[in-house]
Amino acid sequence: MACGLAEDMGLENNFTVLVVDDDPIIHKVHDMPLKKFGLKPQVVENGRKAVDLFLAGGTFNLILMDKEMPVMDGVEATRELRAIGVNSLIVGVTSRGSPYEKKAFMEAGLDFCFEKPLTPKKITFLLHELNRNN
Repeated sequence: MACGLAEDMGLENNFTVLVVDDDPIIHKVHDMPLKKFGLKPQVVENGRKAVDLFLAGGTFNLILMDKEMPVMDGVEATRELRAIGVNSLIVGVTSRGSPYEKKAFMEAGLDFCFEKPLTPKKITFLLHELNRNN
């Protein structure tokens, strides 16, 4: 039985995904297309919790990082994750589309940056990247 679109496309889909976003509506918006691809995302609501997960030994293949969050924003969390040696694919997913803001977010250590919402096309691209790098 197919696990989702990823398997149907011949892509490995047993990747672990961490969604870092403080908006419960965005959790649901991301959750639906990720699950259609057979992925089971874990969710935390700020960058501090994401960093703490990795410091406690957690690992994820893909991190979907919001830019603006309370406690620790996506820019700071991405910098901190890279500083502690996290080499997961970190993708900024933001509603802030200005080139200046995206540039600052990318410079923190992102691999890619997309505007919200996460679409099946973007997920397909990310799965191809994960398959290529693993």
